[in-house]
Order: sequence, then structure tokens, then C-alpha cells
Amino acid sequence: MNFDKELDAKGLNCPLPILRAKKALAEMTSGQVLRIMATDPGSVKDFAAFAKQTGNELLSTAEQGKEFEFYIKRK
Repeated sequence: MNFDKELDAKGLNCPLPILRAKKALAEMTSGQVLRIMATDPGSVKDFAAFAKQTGNELLSTAEQGKEFEFYIKRK
């Protein structure tokens, strides 16, 4: 999947991945896609809730071993 910006949140625990994603999205323009890589298992629920609350679109969630990958499209 194509993305405009990448955020490495591996090794960070809640709420840091969400806070960093929020900051990164604020610097982006509408329609751009942010790729986030995280290792916190709670981030799956966190990013789903974050997208719902902020109106940004969670395009995909993938799990590879102990790493999670999210694609969020800025509203």
C-alpha cells in the first residue's frame, strides 16, 4: 500500500503510539496516508478507537509476528 509518511512506534507502549500518530497526522494534509509500525498488542484496539474518534480512516491493520502495521488516511 502506498503511504505519504511513516511512523516507527515499535517498543513504545500505550498511549505513546497514538500520541505520535496524532502529531504526525496533524502535519499531514487531507487524504494523505500514514503508515504506523508498532509492537504494543493493545495498539490494535487503540488505533481502531482513535480512527473512529478522530474521523480519520483506518485503511488496514496487519500483524506480522509481534509487529503490527497500520495505515491511516487523514480526514
